[in-house]
Amino acid sequence: MSEQNTEKSGFKVKVQRFGSYLSSMIMPNIGAFIAWGLITALFIPDGYLPNASLAELVEPMLYYLLPLLIGYTGGKIVYGGRGGVVGATATIGVIVGADIPMFLGAMAMGPLGGYLIKKFDEAIHGKIKSGFEMLVNNFSAGIIGGALTIIASLAIGPVVLGLNKALAAGVEAIIAAGLLPLVSILIEPGKVLFLNNAINHGIFTPLGLEQVANTGKSVLFLVEANPGPGLGILLAYSIVGKGSAKQSAPGAALIHFVGGIHEIYFPYILMKPALVLAAILGGMGGVFTFTLLDAGLLAAASPGSIVSLMIMSPRGGYLSVIAGVLVATAISFLVSFVILKRSKDSGEDISEATEKMEVMKGKKSSVSSNLKTNAEGPKVEASSYGNIAKVVFACDAGMGSSAMGASVLRNKFKKAGLTDIEVTNTSISNLPNDADLVVTHQDLTDRAKDKLPEANHISVKNFMNSPKYDELVAELTSTGETPVKEETIPEQAEQKEINKVVFACDAGMGSSAMGASVLRNKFKKAGLQDIDVTNTAISNLPDDADLIITHQDLTDRAKAKRPDAEHISVANFMNSPKYEELVDRLKK
Repeated sequence: MSEQNTEKSGFKVKVQRFGSYLSSMIMPNIGAFIAWGLITALFIPDGYLPNASLAELVEPMLYYLLPLLIGYTGGKIVYGGRGGVVGATATIGVIVGADIPMFLGAMAMGPLGGYLIKKFDEAIHGKIKSGFEMLVNNFSAGIIGGALTIIASLAIGPVVLGLNKALAAGVEAIIAAGLLPLVSILIEPGKVLFLNNAINHGIFTPLGLEQVANTGKSVLFLVEANPGPGLGILLAYSIVGKGSAKQSAPGAALIHFVGGIHEIYFPYILMKPALVLAAILGGMGGVFTFTLLDAGLLAAASPGSIVSLMIMSPRGGYLSVIAGVLVATAISFLVSFVILKRSKDSGEDISEATEKMEVMKGKKSSVSSNLKTNAEGPKVEASSYGNIAKVVFACDAGMGSSAMGASVLRNKFKKAGLTDIEVTNTSISNLPNDADLVVTHQDLTDRAKDKLPEANHISVKNFMNSPKYDELVAELTSTGETPVKEETIPEQAEQKEINKVVFACDAGMGSSAMGASVLRNKFKKAGLQDIDVTNTAISNLPDDADLIITHQDLTDRAKAKRPDAEHISVANFMNSPKYEELVDRLKK
C-alpha cells in the first residue's frame, strides 16, 4: 500500500511540475498580454477610443510579440539567456508556418531550442581552444537556431497547427453543447492542488487568445480566474466559522477578491474538504451564467481580481461578467454555509488540517506523516541557522501567496532586529542557488527539495500565519551569530601584483559598471589611481586582468574563464566590505 501511495505522490509532483513549467512560460509575460488586451480594448473599431492607426498594433503583437516572448522565456528556463535566444529564434519558424497565433508552438519550440543548445554546450565543454570560445558560442547558437527555425516552419509548425485547431474545435464543441460548466469539476479541485496557474495560463490562455483573434473575446479567461467560488467560501467562514478561521476569513476575502490572490482560500478548503463541493458548484454556476450571457474577456485576467476582470472586459460586457461572479459567489456561499453550519468542527484552528487534507487527496505522504508529529513539517536544524543570509519563499508562480508570506516574515525579522537577512520570493522553478532557507507550502516542499536539495527547507500549511516563523526568529536571535551575507574570499595560490582590476557581470554593463565606479573612487581617495579599474562581460574577460571581481553567483564562471587571475566574490557590487580590505592590502 505504501508503494502505491509513493507512486501517487510522485505522480502528483510530476503533474504539478509539468503544469508549473507550462505556466512559467506565460506568467513572466503577463504584462505584455495585458498591454495587448488594453490596446485591443481601446483602439479596435468597437473599442472605447477607436483609432485605425493604433489598432494596427493589435495583430503584430498577437501573432509575433507574444509568441516570441513565450518562446524566449521557455528557452531561458531551460538554459538561461543563451537558451532563450535560440528558443525565440526557433519560435519564429512555427509563427511563419501557421496562420493562427502560435502560442502552443512557442511553448514547444522555446524549451526545445534551449534544450538543444544546452546539450551542445555540454558536449563541447572543455574542448574549445582558448580564444575561439566566442566564435564557437555565437555560430553554434546561430546554426542550431537557424536549423530549428527551418524545421519548425516546414514540419513542426503544421503539426502544431493541426493540434491547435483540434483543441480549439474541441473547446468550441464543448461550449456549443453547453457542457463548459462541467469543466469546473476538474478545475476547482485542481486549483486547490496548486494547479491553478497551470490550468489558467498553461491551457486556457493560449486557447483563449485564439478565440479572441476570431471572435473578439473569450469565456475561457473567466473559467479559472472567477473569484466567486473562493469568495463565497470565505464569506461563509466569516459568518459561521469558528476561532482563527472566522477571524482571518474577512481579511482573506478582501485579499482574494480585490487582490486576486486565490491561493489564500485554499487552506480553508483543506480544513474542510467537503467545501470543495461548494467551489465546484459555484464554479459551474458562474460558468453557466457566463455562457448564457455571452460573457468574455479580451485577455487573461491576472491576478484573478475583480479589478482585473473589469479592466479586461470588452466594451458593454461588464454586466455579464459581474453576473457570473455574483452567481458563483452566491452558490458557493450557500453550499458552504450549510456545510459549515452542520459541521461540529467549523475550523477552530486553521493550522489543523493535515489528516483532512490526506482524506481529500486520497493519499498519505511522507510530508503528511511528518506534519502529524511535528505540527507543521520537518524543522530546520538549529545548528544551520547561524549561517542563514537569504530566505526564499517559493510557490508555483512566485507571486501571490509566496509574496505575502515573505512580507510576513520580513516584518517579523525587522521587529527582531534581523534586517541583515534577505527575504524574497520566487517560483519553485526559479529558486536561486544562493538560497540558504526555502519556505514552501507543504504540498510543494518535495518539488523545492528536488530543485535545491542543498538548502534548508521549511514546510508550512499557511503562508500568512505559521508558527514556524516565530520558531525561526527565536532560533536566529538565540544563536548569537551574525548572518553571513557574502562568501569568503576564495583562497589564492599567490597574491601577485595588481595593476588591472576588472569587474565582470553577465552583460558587462549595469551592475559591473557601477561596481567599477565605486572601487575607482576608493582607489582615487587612497592614492591608488594608477591601478586600472574597468568592467566587462564574463565572456569577454581580458587576458591582462590581474584581479577579477564578480557577484557570488557568477564567480565559478569567471574562474573557468580566467583561472590564472585572482578572484574576489561579492554579494553586492555597490557596497561590499571587500573593497576596503582590498584598498588596505594594496596600500601596504
